[in-house]
Amino acid sequence: MRARQRVLALVGPWAGALGLSLLARTLSIRREEAPVQERWRAGLPTIYAVWHGRLALMPWLYRRRDLRVLVSRSRDGEIIAALIRRFGFVPVRGSSSRGGAQGFRELTRALAAGRSVVVVPDGPRGPREVVKPGIVGLARLSGAAVVPVAVGASAEWRLRSWDEFRVPRPFARCVVRFGEEIQIARDADAAHQEAARKEIETALRSVTWQVDEEAAR
Repeated sequence: MRARQRVLALVGPWAGALGLSLLARTLSIRREEAPVQERWRAGLPTIYAVWHGRLALMPWLYRRRDLRVLVSRSRDGEIIAALIRRFGFVPVRGSSSRGGAQGFRELTRALAAGRSVVVVPDGPRGPREVVKPGIVGLARLSGAAVVPVAVGASAEWRLRSWDEFRVPRPFARCVVRFGEEIQIARDADAAHQEAARKEIETALRSVTWQVDEEAAR
């Protein structure tokens, strides 16, 4: 079993990155990036929020952008970390169950240094498409804006997992869309933080609905 795990750890990231790259090259992808173009030009640190089930194309779409991503400390997380490194993403190890505080501090330091991060607000175990409060705390302490982003496909596989993880089928039409930025005041009290959590959740659900509608046309 251990030998099998070692082989998977060595081969999995390489095979996954190759498969993702080959798949992506068959897709027709429309990018709706207007809300973030000015932020990119100005080099502003940003917290990109994306649902766990919509992550499949993100490493390929935004490769070499030096984005930080929180990745579980589990064995599966090690494979994922190695895979996203191949696309220029920087994994930060930790989750809500293991190493969460350290991961949170590393993301905060990255934002303070002018880097941008990707946060999966319903991960690592769900509930699906429900924003947890961690992203609010990160935005409040760092002062960085939250920007929702979603990817939709006209045809896709859905895994039988808690997040219904989606993988576009070859030659599908895909849409990636960014929403408007959301700022959270550093002095926000508990009520305002909960309001901000709901605002992020609503915005993320809205942009997700939009990409699904647009990809289906």
